[in-house]
Amino acid sequence: MSHMPQTRIAFKVHGTVQAIAYYRDFTQKCANLDELNGWVRNTTCGRVEGEAQSSDEKVQRFLQRIQKGPSRALVVKLEKRELDVRDDEEGFVVMRTADSMFEARD
Repeated sequence: MSHMPQTRIAFKVHGTVQAIAYYRDFTQKCANLDELNGWVRNTTCGRVEGEAQSSDEKVQRFLQRIQKGPSRALVVKLEKRELDVRDDEEGFVVMRTADSMFEARD
């Protein structure tokens, strides 16, 4: 099986996403469709953030899906930035709420 070059991104979703418990589950389902590795969680500042890794094409498709969101979510902004690829992960997990570690970029 040939290995595609991997891309890893951090993402942070702004909007009416946290009140919707299933937004994280939706994100996990989207990641599982394309077998992405990574994680997602709510942040204490009311956003949803995570990291996702796969081939560039799959990561882009994942971002398109989560930007649209499930039917009752309202995504107003999706921030993303590139990260170094990791090779110590299996699958895509939902993690406990924590402070955001997504640095604000002006």
